[in-house]
Amino acid sequence: MSDQQGFSPRERRASFTLAGIFGMRMLGLFMIMPVFALYGDSLEGYSPLWVGIAIGAYGLTQALLQIPAGWLSDRIGRKPVIYAGLGLFAAGSVVAALSDSVYGVVAGRVLQGSGAIAGAILALAADITREENRTKAMAIIGVCIGLSFAVAMVAGPLLAALFGLSGVFWSTALLALVGMVMVRFMLPDSVSKGQIRDVTAAPELLGRLLKDKQLLRLDFGILLLHMTLTAVFVAFPLSLKDAGLVPEHHWWLYLPALMLSFVLIIPFLIIGARRNMNKLLFQASILVMMVALVLMALGQGQLWLLAVAMVLYFTAFNFMEASLPAFLSMLAPAGGKGTAMGIYSTSQFFGAFLGGVLGGALFQQLGGSGVFLLVALTMVLWFWLSAGMTNVSRVRSHILPIGGNMETESARSQLLQRLMALPGVHEALIIPDESAAYLKVDGNIFELDQAKRLVNL
Repeated sequence: MSDQQGFSPRERRASFTLAGIFGMRMLGLFMIMPVFALYGDSLEGYSPLWVGIAIGAYGLTQALLQIPAGWLSDRIGRKPVIYAGLGLFAAGSVVAALSDSVYGVVAGRVLQGSGAIAGAILALAADITREENRTKAMAIIGVCIGLSFAVAMVAGPLLAALFGLSGVFWSTALLALVGMVMVRFMLPDSVSKGQIRDVTAAPELLGRLLKDKQLLRLDFGILLLHMTLTAVFVAFPLSLKDAGLVPEHHWWLYLPALMLSFVLIIPFLIIGARRNMNKLLFQASILVMMVALVLMALGQGQLWLLAVAMVLYFTAFNFMEASLPAFLSMLAPAGGKGTAMGIYSTSQFFGAFLGGVLGGALFQQLGGSGVFLLVALTMVLWFWLSAGMTNVSRVRSHILPIGGNMETESARSQLLQRLMALPGVHEALIIPDESAAYLKVDGNIFELDQAKRLVNL
């Protein structure tokens, strides 16, 4: 029997299984990035533009289907959507593996992206875990996604060297099938709680949040961040090859650069949270990324300079990748986090698609240096927009299950007034269908136990 605050065995198994499924799917998407520009030249129709489209194509369908797939999981259940998504991902991988042309690979990547399971996985994690453990479950999933990117930077070059480009796609198909087996045999059954506003989008909130300037800054930021990622990997692998590093050894640079970047960002994440310097460090990361991109442009033919640039790039990327969701969680209105995250994720995947197309078009016209320099210019725009960001490191979110009867408007209004009167409460929202109260609070002065007593009167 677990203690009240710890994971139960069921919660632990579900959290790590969901993290593994999500991580394997993202691994399959990421593995193509460091190798397609190098190994795709044998495909019919190969050109830098089509390389970029192939790398980013998954983002288009992922962006379009991210929110609808989450809504569908509210209606038909989480597992059917996850099965369907993994099946589509496997089918897309097979299409790409069997293709002799770049157009077939693009079709496969589009099909891969249509298996949008992120919303269903996060909602299932929320269904299975208690509210006090939900944040930990989401953190485990987030860490697994980060690890999948690191593994992809190593596995992609190794698999491509051993089995060719088709071998990478066959591997991703196998990963999807393993994920389906995990859903069947390792994932506990659960009763869907329907829409949970902390993890799934509420249609009635979309219009309001699309007008929120602070959230739009974050949405635009994640779009630019993933645009740079796919644009960089249209050109950077070829820069490494031209500098004398053979493709099968590219992971010799990627892995140490990633590991070093993870070490470098930890103290800055801690300092930002403790000293209320999140905004300042975030803006510094934008400048570091701009410097990294300029060094990539200047480092053509110089392996040591490209290595320094990649360490700086990964450090800035990982810091911002960790910071942006935290900012969003703090800025999203009470009961609006799932909707805000849906818009954010859509922006992220559309950025990946846009970066592939933009990177391919720029490489075709201007070469690798042109890609890096023009993408660096977008960092100037991002830095300017980030100046208006709010520094909100003390804001926290809580979801409290309501013990009393909330069927009448009068009862809800009275509880809402009592909650808003508590010290440190900025926003409160009661959702009768979920029997829950959503709070946005100042973490320094808010007393959680006091609020729990109120909602259970």
